[in-house]
Amino acid sequence: GPGAPRWQPGDAVCALVAAGGYAEYAVVDARHCLPVPAGLSMVEAAALPETVFTVWHNVFERGYLQLGETLLVHGGSSGIGTTAIQLARALGSRVAATAGDAAKCQACRDLGAEWAINYKADDFEQVLKDVGVDVILDMIGGDYIPKNLRLLRDDGRLVFINAMQGATAEFNAMQVMSRRLTITGSTLRPRSADFKAALAAAVEQHVWPLLAAGQFRPIIDRTFPLAEAAAAHQRMESSAHIGKIVLTVGE
Repeated sequence: GPGAPRWQPGDAVCALVAAGGYAEYAVVDARHCLPVPAGLSMVEAAALPETVFTVWHNVFERGYLQLGETLLVHGGSSGIGTTAIQLARALGSRVAATAGDAAKCQACRDLGAEWAINYKADDFEQVLKDVGVDVILDMIGGDYIPKNLRLLRDDGRLVFINAMQGATAEFNAMQVMSRRLTITGSTLRPRSADFKAALAAAVEQHVWPLLAAGQFRPIIDRTFPLAEAAAAHQRMESSAHIGKIVLTVGE
């Protein structure tokens, strides 16, 4: 319609929503919509926008991950983690991941991680100290922060998208300066509509072809009816899931 010439009634789209996604109907900026990729179900498409936008911006636009470099993903079996592993591998990078048990570590390996460390059993810094890591995607924070900085190669980039174990830590600023390390991060929700539109265009240009080629696919842990959203949150808070949890609505 007016102001949204790309889309027509009945088009199958997935979208980044600012809020109000737990609903049968939602209003979104037309520029934040993307076509449902061929061969993917609506459930799979629903799992894409939030995670792919987050990973693309933080790993590739802020972290500048390059061909042949090594990415460390904390929370590798999460929705963000499974997306980051696949995109990094598809674009020619090596990947290490941390996860909380043997099954989750195996899931990371199955998606392409060369190293998968059970953080409950092993110290990821000791396992990876001789690897050389270029970019770290961290949603943990806390005491991971100084370990992350020590693991980075010179000119490495540490990117925060959350701080579940704490937002403060002590680290050696001289190490950051002398080794030219970059510490950055972002949150998506407060960014402008224009920024999100530009990010949607970048995702469609760079990630949608990987979906079409079968080089990346969202990992779905479980679906719940919208009326069981509380149970879906319990599943997520249990940390038992691998990949995305999706709420479904009636046809």
